[in-house]
Amino acid sequence: MAWSLVDGVARLFVLTSWGGVPVRSAGATLEGLQHGAPVEFSSHPGDGVWMEVIVPDASGAWYGYYHHERPADLCGRPERQLPRLGAMRSNDHGATWADLGIVLDAPPGSDACDSNNRFVLGGVGDVTAALDANGQDLYLYFSQYSRDAAGQGVAVARLAWADRDAPIGKVTIWNDGAWRPATRADESSSFAYPAGTPIVKASRPFHDRSSANDVFWGASIHWNTYLEQYVMLLNRAKDDQFGQEGIYVSFAPGIADPRAWSAPAKILNGGQWYPQAIGTEPGTGTDRLAGRRARFFMTGKSDRMIEFEK
Repeated sequence: MAWSLVDGVARLFVLTSWGGVPVRSAGATLEGLQHGAPVEFSSHPGDGVWMEVIVPDASGAWYGYYHHERPADLCGRPERQLPRLGAMRSNDHGATWADLGIVLDAPPGSDACDSNNRFVLGGVGDVTAALDANGQDLYLYFSQYSRDAAGQGVAVARLAWADRDAPIGKVTIWNDGAWRPATRADESSSFAYPAGTPIVKASRPFHDRSSANDVFWGASIHWNTYLEQYVMLLNRAKDDQFGQEGIYVSFAPGIADPRAWSAPAKILNGGQWYPQAIGTEPGTGTDRLAGRRARFFMTGKSDRMIEFEK
């Protein structure tokens, strides 16, 4: 989601994805969005693309970070997924995108091919992102679904904003108090990424052959101008069908230290996937910036507001 000047008029552009196809909508306000058409790709990564983050730069270019769903052919189960995260760039307000490549994947050999999970057998995905106040680093908060129970949940990666046009192999992952880089054996091999340390570790992990789970996932983050803090909304899965136990909120004064987030507090029983708070301020309000009162979304739909108190 981003605001842009078109013929001197501020317009809000929103990308939504369904079935792996991003669609661009536009309007003068959030409530006045006109449903648009699927975006075009000058280069497509293949399989399903869910564009989950847009971060504009000072030149007007947009950088999109996407959840890339690959069929789990590695496991012989193509009806399940092994997601990973990629980056794209657009120079025309999101109408056309050029793929910049995969920027983050699960550690090699971390697939859970015998899992009972309805959707994923490992991988990383469901990303949200925020640029720090100095415009130096982009922080990617993403969900880990790999076999290792200790790694499941929302983890954090960092990309120097100067590397945004050539991001492959440039992301570092927060692991046990340090930012750890990707590695590769030689110039011809692909990058291998370490697992991140989750903000909240899973109490009952995915892939343990039990139908009961307890995992936080699918974070969305915005800077709240009223609270003068970052706000993170989270899903909490209760089973291997990603059944929703509730929606939770966490707060932090900054995004650079994953240890700064408050313990998640429940704000809604049940609910639906992908909670978001979207600012309604004309010309500035987006999914990355909101004030005291914002539009509350779940699964791309909103029928209520969310209000923050100090």
